[in-house]
Parts: sequence; structure tokens; C-alpha cells
Amino acid sequence: MARGARFLLVLALLAALLAVVLQLYRHRKPRLWMVEELSVYNGTNEELPILLAILGSVFDVTKGRSHYSPGGGYHHFAGRDASRAFVSGNFTGDGLTDSLQGLSSSEVNSVVDWRKFYFERYIFAGKLIGRYYDSEGNPTKYLKGVEVKAKRGAQLLEKQKSDEAKIPGCNSKWSQQEGGEVWCDAGYPRLVRRPGDIALTGQVSQRCACFQENELDKAGLVVYEGCDYLSQSCKVN
Repeated sequence: MARGARFLLVLALLAALLAVVLQLYRHRKPRLWMVEELSVYNGTNEELPILLAILGSVFDVTKGRSHYSPGGGYHHFAGRDASRAFVSGNFTGDGLTDSLQGLSSSEVNSVVDWRKFYFERYIFAGKLIGRYYDSEGNPTKYLKGVEVKAKRGAQLLEKQKSDEAKIPGCNSKWSQQEGGEVWCDAGYPRLVRRPGDIALTGQVSQRCACFQENELDKAGLVVYEGCDYLSQSCKVN
């Protein structure tokens, strides 16, 4: 066999061996990870798998390499636990942290939903020792607190949806030429507070809902500025 052919054969065997090693890696049993170990698998080395952690759970996201490699939209998450950034959108400095301190129950619930997404779509590779798991892989008090807060957020969100379903929301449309408009097919549009938002997000917001004429004297209902009291449609900014 010619020297060039032997060289190509060796390269092919090495490539096949590497593929087998990577396959075994991806199907290995989940293990415990140190922060320093995880940081190596950040997508900068094409010969290594790409890992990320969320709430201390580590996932192999190699099949999404185009998204998690440098230049990809999710590269910020690779090689670290940046749980907070999944809801904050802050991918710089202190934003790339695993701390959820100060987040609302709704936001914490969203992070837990993201973890569920990764369990469903990617390979679970183990647990990250630190804020969420101790050196033996047991959940910490912090993780338990996060999950309790997330459960509370989910319950509040369901209650808000149930309460709001009893009062139909307004129809709405917007165009650059004509601006915005809200209207009711039956009833009259009013701005009404969403009380559940205080517990969910820590802020007060309003929504447009449709009320019958005999309900318009209820406390807390606000007529849109510039809109007639009994108009079924209102222009909005």
C-alpha cells in the first residue's frame, strides 16, 4: 500500500475513533461537574462537546452547535450556568450569573420552564457543584427555594388566567399609518388593573377588557383618554 494511502487510512481510523469516543461521551452516565471543568466546554474547541448549565443541571447541547458556538445567538450560555440571563436578557458582566435573587415568581417560573425545555430537547450530562447542588449532588436549600417560588408563580399565573377569562379582553389592532385601536364586539372597552401582576412581576399593569353598560360603575375601571363613555371602540397611542 502506498505511503499516501496508508496516511489517509490512519486519518480515517483516527476520525472514526474520535467519533466513537464522542458518542460514548454523550451517552455516559450523568456526573458531577466543577465550574472550572464546565468552562472548557464552551464551544470554542470544535473537537469537544458543548455544555451548559441551568439551575445547576448540565446539558450537552452539541447538536445545536451552530447556536452555541462563538457567534451563535446562544453562545453566552455555553460553558457556564447563566440561569438569570434566560429571563433578563442581560448577556454581559453580572448578567451572566446563576443567581436569581430579586427576580419575581413569574420570572423564576420561566427559568424552571427553560430547564424543562433542556431536559426534553438535550442530553442531561449531570449536575454542577455550587449554588444548586452540593459536592454529593444533593439539591441545596437555594434550589428548593427556587422551585417553591416557581411553583407559586405558576399557580398565580393560572389564577390570573382564570380570573381574566371571566371578563373578555378587547380586540386590538395597530398600523403605522392609523396608530392603535381597541374595540369590543359586545360591551365597552375599559382599562383595568391586573392585580396578580404585583405578586407575579412586582409591578402593576393594566389590560383592556370589555364590560357591559350595567358594569361601568365598578371601581377601578378607566375610560381611554379621548374616548366617549359609551363608545365601543377607542383610539390608543
